Amino acid sequence: MKILIADDHELFRDGLRHVLDQFEGPPTIVEASDFAQAIEVVQREKDIEIVLLDLSMPGMSWADGLMKLRALLPETVPVIVLSASDDRRHVLQAVNMGAAGFIPKTSSSRVMLSALKLVMSGGVYLPPALLEQGDTDSDGLPMANAAAAASLTPRQKEVLALLGQGKSNKEIARGLELAEGTVKLHVTAILKALNVNNRTRAVVAAAHFGLTAPDARN
Repeated sequence: MKILIADDHELFRDGLRHVLDQFEGPPTIVEASDFAQAIEVVQREKDIEIVLLDLSMPGMSWADGLMKLRALLPETVPVIVLSASDDRRHVLQAVNMGAAGFIPKTSSSRVMLSALKLVMSGGVYLPPALLEQGDTDSDGLPMANAAAAASLTPRQKEVLALLGQGKSNKEIARGLELAEGTVKLHVTAILKALNVNNRTRAVVAAAHFGLTAPDARN
């Protein structure tokens, strides 16, 4: 496994390397200290499987940097925001732009590893404290409304509740004793009903409607 750490603080990159060494393998680590380097690495290294991205790096605005990275990477490669800032507005905007989740830099190494494993298995990680706030996204748009949530079938609500815990399709299938293909169909229907374009926003919607108690993993 190859992981890109994009952060402008060398000390933090060194610390994160030690945390990632605890993975079985351990993974191959490539680094970037600004957005230009991150883009160069992604263009050069075609086998990156996950990107850990600090939003506050030199070179360009974080929104432009994230957009460029997301456009260069295959859809299957998750970009996880890893930042000292827990500004909900920025985090939700990053989610809207394709980030697969958000891990605060203040997280313990155990929480960080659990969150990364979850994302790599196809799940989503957002801090419970973030999910518990407000009901609008970073653009001031309302999250999925109550009527949309009410339109879901009981089974879809069960799937959404497990999505809200960050579960992968495989974990949901096992927990509900369904075929994984059936879970994928439910997830597609849920995203359409809630008018959201990715699993991460569905997680936020699940928490907003109280369909799950988010798994803190701490």
